[in-house]
Amino acid sequence: MQSVALIDYGSGNLRSAEKALVKAADGASQIVVTCDPETVANADRIVLPGVGAFSACMTALSERPGLIEAMTQAVRANGRPFLGICVGMQLLATRGLEFGETRGLDWIGGDVRRVEPTDASAKIPHMGWNTLVSPHGPDLIAGIGDAPMYFTHSFAFYPDDENDVAAWVDHGGRFPAAVAKGNVAGVQFHPEKSQSAGLALLARFLEWRP
Repeated sequence: MQSVALIDYGSGNLRSAEKALVKAADGASQIVVTCDPETVANADRIVLPGVGAFSACMTALSERPGLIEAMTQAVRANGRPFLGICVGMQLLATRGLEFGETRGLDWIGGDVRRVEPTDASAKIPHMGWNTLVSPHGPDLIAGIGDAPMYFTHSFAFYPDDENDVAAWVDHGGRFPAAVAKGNVAGVQFHPEKSQSAGLALLARFLEWRP
């Protein structure tokens, strides 16, 4: 049975994410909530959740001894599939520009910056259900189709290379809703709160062979 490390670094809807992953796995994967570097390094797949400010999340992740190094070994060196959720996706960036400048993991080049709609009626934070625009790239993202997903955020990840954007969302102007590069993927929305469509995405992640 494959192991899936759900990273516990004090940020993210861990309980909800764990329950959703367990349901999506349907007994075929072991979901392990952990910040233990050895467990993470040996996991078959890694999920990084995140809720809150970029700087606070990156600081919390960095303060867990050996955790980033273990994630990097598993994902960057050993090619294990990775999924970042909400701020977990944003941490893939080179830097976040929320409350100053904070260095990210830099696994996908780009910046996290505030969403600035061109339509004044579009409120920030962006909260609620929204349909994805042009989901493409790996089956993990392309399979989403036109199902609405649940968003709650004020900042978004803008990759340097638009080829790394796997789906967009329109909220008074478009911004990236999902990214993918090799074995690394991230979604700005919350699949664990997106009902059957979110569970379907998590199920595809558990079978994804990038």
